Amino acid sequence: MPHVWPEDTDFALWELDVLDRDCPHCGHMLYICDHRHRHFFTLDGPVHLVCKLNHCPDPRCPGHATTKSPEIESTIALPGWGIGWDVFCWIGHRRFSRHWSIPQLRGELLDSFAIQLTEPGIANYIQRYQAMLAARQQDPEVLRRHYHGVGSLILSIDGLQPEKGHETLYVVRELTGKRVWFAEALLSATADEVRRLIAQAKQWADALGKSVALWISDKQDAFVTGIAAEFPGVTHRYCANHFLRDLAKPVLEADSHAKVQMRKKVRGLRGIEQSVLNHRRDSAPVESQPTLGQELIVTETTLSDNSAPAPDDPAGDVVLDYCAAVRGILNDDQGGPLHPPGLRMAEALDEVQQSIQRNLDAKKGGSRRSN
Repeated sequence: MPHVWPEDTDFALWELDVLDRDCPHCGHMLYICDHRHRHFFTLDGPVHLVCKLNHCPDPRCPGHATTKSPEIESTIALPGWGIGWDVFCWIGHRRFSRHWSIPQLRGELLDSFAIQLTEPGIANYIQRYQAMLAARQQDPEVLRRHYHGVGSLILSIDGLQPEKGHETLYVVRELTGKRVWFAEALLSATADEVRRLIAQAKQWADALGKSVALWISDKQDAFVTGIAAEFPGVTHRYCANHFLRDLAKPVLEADSHAKVQMRKKVRGLRGIEQSVLNHRRDSAPVESQPTLGQELIVTETTLSDNSAPAPDDPAGDVVLDYCAAVRGILNDDQGGPLHPPGLRMAEALDEVQQSIQRNLDAKKGGSRRSN
């Protein structure tokens, strides 16, 4: 849908004419036969572009029936665009380099440049930018310049599945130049389909005139057979990330079992908290004791916010703080294969136990001090 410009829009007028005024068929000088008007946004403001269309004035010439547009029009904005190249590059850079969201892009364009674009329109420009970027990444001449001076190549292939049930995106990367060569979504990861991608990688390597020294993958059967067929004699190494992940599986399983056992052993937190609250209620003066409804409100508030305990019960405060700390430890599932969450849980619970023991050892006259 074309953009509706307000009547009071202040456009900058740009006029373009053809550079070569000679007819390529008969050599006559071209005449202006029509004008094409365009309106679009630039970072410097809205532009009214007038393109002078030319044709040969001789009716007998084959060039008389065709018109010629100004050569530099496409360097300002492509046909059908509502923005200039400067806005297009601004959007693409912030999307793919700074990872801005579409609403963030839309808001910044409106606030900083008074450029009003819809979110679907921005998404459309982002798709075009992505297509252009992918085409440039696969340009043979650009690749040759990038790999000038590189002795050999190290290739990797892996499948990325956004969600279960979706088609898998297979990506081929070159690790020496740190470059993604190409990617393709496959509905079926059969050996023939995967081998086709590996054969394409071989074509790229041959076109660059470079030898492949190493392949890296997770060694799926299709990868193993395809690489062996297309790259005989080339070393195929297991991906270090997949190796560590597979190696950690039994460790993580044992760690998960240990977490279950610790949670079974450390129980009764709510009962301890309830005892403290009941003790406070029984110790409160009769006239200040809350009704049943008020008591429920006070209880829930205290349980959900242990950071504001009653000031007249320091021992109860310590108990509630310990309960909150232990509950946080039991609910913490952060960590990875190199620092399993169960191990972190055991270390944290041990620190709590040592802290409690120090308080018990320091008990004097029925009072306790917390670290």
